[in-house]
Amino acid sequence: MTEAVAKKTRNREHIAWYMYDFGNSAYASVILLAVYSAYFKGTVVGGAEGSRYWGIAVGIAMLTVAIISPFLGAIADFSASKKRFLFIFSAITWLFTGLLFFVQEGDVFLGMLFFILAEIGYRSGQVFYNSLLPEIATPEERGRVSGNGWAIGSFGGILILLILLPLIVILEGTFIVRLSLVITSVYFAISAIPAWLWIKERAVAKKRPEGQTYLSIATTRLIETIKALGDFRDFLRFIIAFLIYNDGILMALNFASIIGAVMFGMEQTELIIFMIIVQVTSVIGAFVAGLVGKKIGFKQTLVYSILMMALVVIFMIFAQNVVQFYIIGALAGFALTGVQSVSRTLVSYFAPEGRSAEFYGIFAVTGRTSSFIGPTVYGFLAFEAFKYFENTRGFPTLLAEQAGQRVALGSIVVFLVVGLLILLAVKDPTQEYVDK
Repeated sequence: MTEAVAKKTRNREHIAWYMYDFGNSAYASVILLAVYSAYFKGTVVGGAEGSRYWGIAVGIAMLTVAIISPFLGAIADFSASKKRFLFIFSAITWLFTGLLFFVQEGDVFLGMLFFILAEIGYRSGQVFYNSLLPEIATPEERGRVSGNGWAIGSFGGILILLILLPLIVILEGTFIVRLSLVITSVYFAISAIPAWLWIKERAVAKKRPEGQTYLSIATTRLIETIKALGDFRDFLRFIIAFLIYNDGILMALNFASIIGAVMFGMEQTELIIFMIIVQVTSVIGAFVAGLVGKKIGFKQTLVYSILMMALVVIFMIFAQNVVQFYIIGALAGFALTGVQSVSRTLVSYFAPEGRSAEFYGIFAVTGRTSSFIGPTVYGFLAFEAFKYFENTRGFPTLLAEQAGQRVALGSIVVFLVVGLLILLAVKDPTQEYVDK
């Protein structure tokens, strides 16, 4: 294969990889951020209890992924089946996202069950999507490709919200809200087609030893990887830091719509506009993070992004009106995308050749564990603080719920700062690739 042909193939794979993120981000925008989370809290459950149930649902899904993803990652590496696993779990997401259409007021169990299954598919699929990065991009390209993926993915999140916004404005009521979940499912599935057709998995499947199952092989490889982590101390420190600061990021993301609805009385249309603003600045943040990382190193870029996010959350605690919330959301979108895209990029530099899915599996375990801890803590903290302000301090119900959200927001800052302090001890593995 000539260099020109190889470059053309790589570019086409990059486009396909971006398009998967394009659809993947639509799920995040609609289900996690703008529509379903607020619908579940306000309509399906109703009242302050909705925040607690939402935190529990997110936590169950993340804990499940934390348990299964390292085994699946090891199996995928051994059997060269990352792409196959990607589409199995994506199909689970498409199916159960569509089934959320049938969740109506009072259907709390069904609303939690279908969401948990869709979320397991979504988060598990990300393990294999991320682990394909080293196969489609050279070390010099990874920062740019990862940043582009986040940016184009964010644009996909913007587009789905622009499609849904006029429908929700014109056709009021819960039917169009539920229909938007079906539209999101189809949108994601169509966007994933190029990845299935164009991305080539270059890893070669290893022969399974006689008498061993894939599960036993995965267990053995995981034990070896965990033991080997002693030789990758900076990666281990990075993972510990990620476990903590990622909590803060995911708490902010998973409760953004609930915060807007409770603290400022935002309706569905206003929440969609808010998330469009967040996604627009996310596109900018992803591109900027990729460019800055190439200039100063990705670890340093990550440090600045976390600092910015912590300041944004502090501002949010003291926000008094919707306009301030919109401005804070714009800044948060810019910062959090930098944190997420750069974190993903760093893993590809830490991972030894041929073990990317395993290292991304560990990365996923860390992310899902934090996803389990953070939102669960936030949901319970917001609810318990609400009960304290209402029962002990005599606050009216709405003011008590708003005070509970502000208390819970403070925990996000704690997670971000502690994670940042640990990150400062990590050596940047990308310095040799920085533009001199």
